[in-house]
Amino acid sequence: MARKSSLLKRTLASLCFILALYAIVNTFISSTATLKLDRSFPFSTANSVMVSDEFGSQDTDLLNTSGKSVSPVKIYLYDVPTRFTYGVIENHGIARGGKSVAKVTDLKYPGHQHMAEWFLFTDLLRPESERIGSAVVRVFDPEEADLFYVPFFSSLSLIVNPIRPATGPDQQQRKLVYSDEETQDAFMEWLEKQEYWKRNNGRDHVIIAQDPNALYRVIDRVKNSILLVSDFGRLRADQASLVKDVILPYSHRINTYNGDIGVENRKTLLFFMGNRYRKEGGKIRDMLFNILEEEQDVIIKHGTQSRESRRAATHGMHTSKFCLNPAGDTPSACRLFDSVVSLCVPVIVSDSIELPFEDVIDYSKIAVFFDSVSAVKPRFLISKLRRISKERILEYQREMKEVKRYFEYTDSNGTVNEIWRQVSQKLPLIKLMINREKRVIHRDGDEPDCSCLCSNQTGIRARL
Repeated sequence: MARKSSLLKRTLASLCFILALYAIVNTFISSTATLKLDRSFPFSTANSVMVSDEFGSQDTDLLNTSGKSVSPVKIYLYDVPTRFTYGVIENHGIARGGKSVAKVTDLKYPGHQHMAEWFLFTDLLRPESERIGSAVVRVFDPEEADLFYVPFFSSLSLIVNPIRPATGPDQQQRKLVYSDEETQDAFMEWLEKQEYWKRNNGRDHVIIAQDPNALYRVIDRVKNSILLVSDFGRLRADQASLVKDVILPYSHRINTYNGDIGVENRKTLLFFMGNRYRKEGGKIRDMLFNILEEEQDVIIKHGTQSRESRRAATHGMHTSKFCLNPAGDTPSACRLFDSVVSLCVPVIVSDSIELPFEDVIDYSKIAVFFDSVSAVKPRFLISKLRRISKERILEYQREMKEVKRYFEYTDSNGTVNEIWRQVSQKLPLIKLMINREKRVIHRDGDEPDCSCLCSNQTGIRARL
């Protein structure tokens, strides 16, 4: 009996040892698995970033897939000759009867629809403490830079010489002295001498040409760079694309509507005020005038750029449910962005239009699209609009109110920050192209570069 009791004790002791060993091993395995899981999913509770809304918080660095914070892209601002920045502003004023000034940096950039070049330039001049939430940080040593921003007021340069000459023999002489073509040539002559431009053939440079005609003379010499443009209407597939470049919103030219959503004070069904006669794709405007100008509760009239026209357009957009946005000389026009900040639902008739920031904005939620063939059928467009319910219009307005900050260049978390975010996302492609070019020997000259993939050419569908 004593012998059986001793055997039982040894068996129980062995069993307790095995259970203890199992518990230790299991604890170790669970800890290791948890650690691996944490490393695989960097947004765990311990190291997560608090997201304030669907677009993310601007106050905290994002985390990459390894759980480490991602630093802003480093950008170097070229100290270009004043001729290409403030000098353009000075010449613009002189051509309109102004005088030369002792300190050109005191000059104010004149308001027009292609002001992104001014807002981006002045943003990089601000202290970093004021550039909250920006995806890029300015560095002063070009060796540290990921990208290089080249400030040239190319859109303003294009319109320095007014349609109507300045009065007085001296002013007229000044007007004739300025040449946008010569300024473009001088700009490229300066840029192509820069060490960091030559290093990668301009691949890691950012150049703005927002007016569709800006830099037209030298565009082939800057096509390797990240181009900031309004559309691709006058650019070939080997010059620009959605893959390499960034679509910018126009600067809206009418006052923002600060009221709440609603249709009670919007008595006009459809509003348009602008130039009736345009070239190329804009010829559709005249056709739309012909079928819409006799419609009841529709205001469609010819208007040119002036203070009075802007006041009339502001009133019209703020009191209308829908705002017509046909193509201009190129697929885009500033009227779209005027419409959004007015909470007037855009009616887009432009088959080849490209829109800014489409990775964060679903335009089908804020605009109505018609293809040009359908839009010019008698009664087609207007009958579709009349069938849209009040509740659907309110949905459009609610969405516009949510996204309109993306079209406000003066908003501290608006257009400028979003442009830099879009630019920063191009960096991996730029690095790929730079490294690829170090080993590519031969490329068929008739084929577009792989960084200039063609954008969707299928046009748009009418959608309600």
